[in-house]
Amino acid sequence: MTTWLTFLADQGANISDDAAPRIVSFGAEIPGETAKTNFIAPLTHLGLIAASGDDAANFLHNQLTNDVEHLGSSEARLAGYCSPKGRLLASFLYWQTADRIMLQLPRELQATIQKRLQMFILRAKAKLADVSEEYVMLGIAGPAAASALMPWFPTLPVAIYGKVDNEAGTVIRHSNAFEVPRYQWITTVEQAIEAWPHLTEILQASGADAWHLAEIDGGVPHITAATQEQFVPQMINFELLGGVNFKKGCYPGQEIVARSQYLGKLKRRMLHASVTATQVAPGTEIFSANDPDQPCGMVVNAERSGADISDCLVEIKLAATDAPVHLGSASGPLLSFQPLPYPLTDPAV
Repeated sequence: MTTWLTFLADQGANISDDAAPRIVSFGAEIPGETAKTNFIAPLTHLGLIAASGDDAANFLHNQLTNDVEHLGSSEARLAGYCSPKGRLLASFLYWQTADRIMLQLPRELQATIQKRLQMFILRAKAKLADVSEEYVMLGIAGPAAASALMPWFPTLPVAIYGKVDNEAGTVIRHSNAFEVPRYQWITTVEQAIEAWPHLTEILQASGADAWHLAEIDGGVPHITAATQEQFVPQMINFELLGGVNFKKGCYPGQEIVARSQYLGKLKRRMLHASVTATQVAPGTEIFSANDPDQPCGMVVNAERSGADISDCLVEIKLAATDAPVHLGSASGPLLSFQPLPYPLTDPAV
């Protein structure tokens, strides 16, 4: 167990025994209640790939769905990594430091994605490294989030995915969830341990599920092992979140992604739904009463939000929502669709 995980265990954290350990909880918490309060969640389930070298930005620019070459020092961005068929293999949050570009993704995907990217470096002056153990990622949310961070970050980013750096690390502003602000602090183990007592005086220590639920409320999808190669970026609203740049040059799957954007109306999108079920797995198919024998979509991400309720992001044929939609089978639990915090714009307009 790493120094950081040992420290968290000493603070009462319940830690999963997965290959990528996840902070389950600090006691008997319900994510749906915690996510609406002031909370701090260690994001140990996330990994970091660092790209360095003279050609690092150009290399990633030619691999990802977003612009890397013109990434500003005061911003982070979303990006996808697609197969040649335009299907997402991974989704990233990425930003730059003084000498590296950082790619954040679920740790369960990190080794395979890093290995795949490495295959295409060839003669480029670029190196990829797993730096997950060098940093601590903290999800911080709630009305008191800004005041909790004030001792280390007197000035916080205002724009969504805005970024501030100083000797204490990096803070990235995330989209609001449950009508409260969210931030991510990326720092060293030593700094995180030093800051923890102050932070937890103001914020409730929480498992990663509360942060995950907040991402669902914000309509922000994450590709996992269960959903690799299932979606073109637009099917999970990725371009609406700024994760696709249609003006940049080629990258794997670019022709298919562009064709999906400009030729006709998108018939599949990602929606937010709640369902009476406590265990909902990404990759679970959903079924419409209009065509009960064929799945009309798939769960992208899900998290328990109440004693017997889960919130989900689901990719779905929009026409299927004209009839009741069920989880797992045509006779499974009924999905109740909730509004997203952004409009589903029509790219054909």
